[in-house]
Amino acid sequence: MKVAMLGHKVVPSRRGGIENVLTTLCPMLVEMGVEVTCYNRASDKVENEYVGTVQNKMYKGVRIKKAWTVNFRGFAAMIASFTAAIAAAFGKYDVIHFHAEGPCAALWIPKLFGKKCVATVHGLDWQREKWGKGFASKYIKFGEKVLAKYADEVIVLSQAAYDYFKETYGRETTIIHNGISRPMRKEAKLICEKYGLEKDGYICVVSRLTAEKGIHYLIDAYNKIETDKKLVIAGDTSDTDDYVSMLKEKAAGNPNIIFTGFVSGDLLNEIYSNAYLSVLPSDLEGMSLCLLEALAYRNALLCSDIPENTAVAEDKAIYFKKGDVEDLAQKLNMLCDDVTLVEQYRDGADEFILSKYSWQDVAKATCALYQK
Repeated sequence: MKVAMLGHKVVPSRRGGIENVLTTLCPMLVEMGVEVTCYNRASDKVENEYVGTVQNKMYKGVRIKKAWTVNFRGFAAMIASFTAAIAAAFGKYDVIHFHAEGPCAALWIPKLFGKKCVATVHGLDWQREKWGKGFASKYIKFGEKVLAKYADEVIVLSQAAYDYFKETYGRETTIIHNGISRPMRKEAKLICEKYGLEKDGYICVVSRLTAEKGIHYLIDAYNKIETDKKLVIAGDTSDTDDYVSMLKEKAAGNPNIIFTGFVSGDLLNEIYSNAYLSVLPSDLEGMSLCLLEALAYRNALLCSDIPENTAVAEDKAIYFKKGDVEDLAQKLNMLCDDVTLVEQYRDGADEFILSKYSWQDVAKATCALYQK
């Protein structure tokens, strides 16, 4: 079976959730006998961690092709999804797999050529604040309507998304959660040299710096408490430079707030491995890979009480009311003062999440959907 993937920025990469998913999932599909081609945006390049892993336009058996686009904010993704959809429509593929709602605006093109199309909804992207209420948001919502009507199969990541498509469009979908692999924990070396961080000496959040991720709540809450724990914000802008500037203004008076920018590889591994506490303050999620990673690293986890978080972490996390800075500050203060409670939440967190969410299970379910 031959499958084309499109809608992502670049594979291999962990610059975003979709990229992280495909970088892990596609080689597993290849091992199961699926011929996979990923259409990368021509304007994006792999980060340093993956330089050298793509040879002869192949990554671990996954064929890499480029989708022409322009490197212009707001248009790169839209143009790439159409050029990739046209290329895939003329290609010898059994299934064309679209990722995210916006790219699905082009799903009708391969359908005209009789192709079978699968769409994975990684989140209700039109709700993301960075798109506002203008053209971008309406375009993404149009993509949602196209996939709901024309996709042969629709994959969602949560029960909440399943219910949304059923109630809004009468559309049946298939829930296939994200997965997680057991990480190799590392001692604090690079982070000590680069940021002066020590084991259990900081609170961390790993996230794209976009408004729906709630980093502004976390900075406001952190500034309300007294603690010797630093706050490490690991992530980068995602067409959200104004928001990032606002975050840095909020943090300007506190030298214990550290912005690392985008991190991956050993540096990210060390940040997770040595954190006292991980925080996920999101207003909106599909199914957070950062949540899975935090628990897999055996971190105590404090996150917002949205259904997409509570359904995954269950009783292995501490929750605060979404968007409530006072509640977040109170929970932060409680955890910073109670090492015993933090240890209780760490205990067994890794085995719980690793047994519940497996990439092998995700790959098998995806293959089964393709066969269907």
